[in-house]
Amino acid sequence: MAYRTIRGKILYTSKQPERMDQERGREFFTITRQPDGVDVMHAHCEIDDAPMVVRDVVAAMDHNSSAPKDCHVRLTVGDEFEGSGWFRFNDDFVECETVNRKDGRISQRINTDSPVQWMQCHPIVGDALLMKAYDLSQGPGKRFLDNVMLSSPDHRGATGPMLFRLGFGIQYVGQERISVVAGDFDAHHFQVVDTAGQLPEEHPPYDVWCTADEDYIMLKAGVEGYMQTHYELTELEITE
Repeated sequence: MAYRTIRGKILYTSKQPERMDQERGREFFTITRQPDGVDVMHAHCEIDDAPMVVRDVVAAMDHNSSAPKDCHVRLTVGDEFEGSGWFRFNDDFVECETVNRKDGRISQRINTDSPVQWMQCHPIVGDALLMKAYDLSQGPGKRFLDNVMLSSPDHRGATGPMLFRLGFGIQYVGQERISVVAGDFDAHHFQVVDTAGQLPEEHPPYDVWCTADEDYIMLKAGVEGYMQTHYELTELEITE
């Protein structure tokens, strides 16, 4: 295989006092860099908390910016099929064809003034790739992304899938040296901010650390507030 391929596993654990450090899910991912400048991300995500969620995502995006090209999401919730959907992105519109257990077949087309900056399909590995939208040459600071799409407004991504439009900010804190189960890494530290008024329920503070290279591999992340969850890279394999 001539493509650079990144494979890994992310462990989901709880930081709630009564469940401190207990495993609550896991994610297996692959990112393949293709010669046409497109990265293809595969993510199999499992959330054990009832109702359990299994999410399978295949998403293609620009290697430099992570701007979306196309995406497919399939959801199982509580051991039952929830929905499946395909999304395609153009410079001035985005479209999808989905089917949901409750709502049946849904077709959507949303016109946009500019290309969509990010498609949030809820894999944790994607939360690091999102940070490519920030220009590191500016140093620590914040950028508001006003043209983002979601496959589900639910914090666990357990509804839909459908298109939901919103905006939020990404804040660059700086570079750090961190240790995770998968090893020691130079990392970029980011935060997701300014979600108030963008979601049915405001997302709690969210910190993300990714590799300080062009791969932006998720190293660890943590959500505060009522969620109190932690995500950490436990396995990593890179082949050229």
